[in-house]
Amino acid sequence: MAEQKHRILMVSDFFYPNFGGVENHIYYLSQCLLKLGHKVVVMTHAYGNRSGVRYMTGGLKVYYVPWRPFVMQNTLPTFYGTLPIIRTILIREKISLVHGHQAFSTLCHEALMHARTMGYKVVFTDHSLYGFADVGSIHMNKVLQFTLADVTQAICVSHTSKENTVLRSGLPAEKVYVIPNAVDTAVFKPAPGRPIGDKIVIVIISRLVYRKGADLLVEVIPEVCHLYPNVRFVVGGDGPKRVRLEEMREKHSLQDRVEMLGAVPHALVRSVLISGHIFLNSSLTEAFCIAILEAASCGLLTVSTRVGGVPEVLPDDMIVLAEPDPGDMVQAIRKAISLLPKIDPRVMHDRMKKLYSWHDVAKRTEIVYDRALKCPNQFFLERVSRYLSCGAWAGKLFCVVMIIDFLLLHLVQLWQPVEDIEEVPESAYPNGEETQSQSG
Repeated sequence: MAEQKHRILMVSDFFYPNFGGVENHIYYLSQCLLKLGHKVVVMTHAYGNRSGVRYMTGGLKVYYVPWRPFVMQNTLPTFYGTLPIIRTILIREKISLVHGHQAFSTLCHEALMHARTMGYKVVFTDHSLYGFADVGSIHMNKVLQFTLADVTQAICVSHTSKENTVLRSGLPAEKVYVIPNAVDTAVFKPAPGRPIGDKIVIVIISRLVYRKGADLLVEVIPEVCHLYPNVRFVVGGDGPKRVRLEEMREKHSLQDRVEMLGAVPHALVRSVLISGHIFLNSSLTEAFCIAILEAASCGLLTVSTRVGGVPEVLPDDMIVLAEPDPGDMVQAIRKAISLLPKIDPRVMHDRMKKLYSWHDVAKRTEIVYDRALKCPNQFFLERVSRYLSCGAWAGKLFCVVMIIDFLLLHLVQLWQPVEDIEEVPESAYPNGEETQSQSG
């Protein structure tokens, strides 16, 4: 383990009380880094009336800055509006390194830009895969290129994700590390006994959106129900595509065989998983998919679309892969049903314990932090030349954005000198003061 203790600021628009893969990743990684003796502070935007500073389990300090979400839990891009508050937090908490999460997060991009302008080392973790053709992806790729042009090190959650990020951002491959997600095997464990009877329960827990393949489910579920009278579906999750699933249920009179649970709090995910035998993931794009790990840790056999980093997640005998096509997915479900008698949930759980651990993720992330801090400091002109290489017009635009940020920083320093910012005393953190663990 590294001797040097880091003081890390995690930044993302996605954090508790919102739930999802990125939120869980930040939470568990922070908890394990705290156990390794590092100082971790999280910065996110306000959620409802949750604003200001809160403490979570293990003394994890969270700044809920008073910015309101604009769309899909993202704050409105301000470019420079967040500079004073980010500067204050960095100085107050004596931060040594900034770690941003998720390419979708506006707050993450702004924090990394301001931190680099202030001379901090920054690490970025990409949790998603993007295409190269649609308008949204093209814009997102340019934003990512701007952020990563000046990032110290980057982390991806799968090898597929690494290839995707290197292609999209033009970042040198040696600067990008692959550290997979993990699962809390102490929480996600199989039920003492399998669900009895001849019923086979297929569980789906996912946001019901286009990207997660909700439209595929509309065609797959009736076909499977027709082929197997003893199969039931349990669907957890909410989103704009929920209406299509409700309509499918009505059209095929499957109200007694397709249970719609709506949004499932993370604390109840295990109880939904252990009611089933097979976990179905229909994503159209996926960098990694923590949900598959949680299901496997609970002893469920997984059927998933063969997209992105999914084939890297589990050994071949724990997952049945299919193309994102209704016919192929139905065949994969048929194969999974035939394999069910050979599946032992306890054996599966024990294998997951050995394969994936958050402590392992934290130790590997710690190595990336060590390497980031050893990187030489870059002078202003070196940074300008890196931005100029981002494209004929985009490079010049990026330079203008960065130069304005540099000038604004000097203005803010005149307005509020460093000595006027009170540093947080080095006392022991309140262990569990307003303990808000993942169980909420």
